[in-house]
Amino acid sequence: MSRNDTVQADARRFLDERGSNAALAPNGLNPATIMEKAVKERIIESYFYKEQCFALNEADIIDRVVEHVSFVGGTHGNAQKPSPFLCLAFKLLELAPSDDILREYLSFGGEHFKYLRALACFYLRLTRQAKDVYETLEPFLEDRRKLRRKGRSGTSLTFVDEFVDDLLNKERVCATSLWKMPKRDVLEDLEVLEPRVSPLGDLEELLEEDEEKEEEEGQEEQDDDDDGAGNGRNGGEVNGDGRSESARSRSGTP
Repeated sequence: MSRNDTVQADARRFLDERGSNAALAPNGLNPATIMEKAVKERIIESYFYKEQCFALNEADIIDRVVEHVSFVGGTHGNAQKPSPFLCLAFKLLELAPSDDILREYLSFGGEHFKYLRALACFYLRLTRQAKDVYETLEPFLEDRRKLRRKGRSGTSLTFVDEFVDDLLNKERVCATSLWKMPKRDVLEDLEVLEPRVSPLGDLEELLEEDEEKEEEEGQEEQDDDDDGAGNGRNGGEVNGDGRSESARSRSGTP
């Protein structure tokens, strides 16, 4: 085996290649410097990374996620311990999986693989260009599977679609600063992206329908009020002596 074919089992060489020797990610960033230095140091010194991430390949990632990842998050606790999710994300930065492998990760459904999809979305947001990020992640805004999220404030409930929305809109997710991505409407103006159509339909048409429905309901209520007022005024027929039939019947007058 030649020197170039040697498989590096740990992060030592990966972190040393912060210069021109490191292969850049598709978005032009150096994967060795995407995560903050303090976070990377916690990851490579963690027990989980040393035991479970040693000499992994792309196929092993699936097994590790299914067996060990039960929440999304960055660091947690007083010691700011890195989560298995974050450790495996760092391992993906080392492995630099191809688009075909990422599509395989994303295609897995069911409860067993929801954290694999979340991990792939997170890695893709860190390393891919804006156009690919939007086009790949937006379909998962319809994924309603539940996720656990753990951070400094404790554990909370979230969903796959909320996690993806955070990746598309927030500046920091899972103890990692996300590279500043152009807004979707900017890319639409530049004709890089087609306008996104909501699964519910066109937003303006939906708003117009709601306004029309509210106007119709308001008109129906007004008509009912008018009818009620009219019945109250004409509730009794007035006779020649100026008293209504109902008043005559109450008084006993024939």
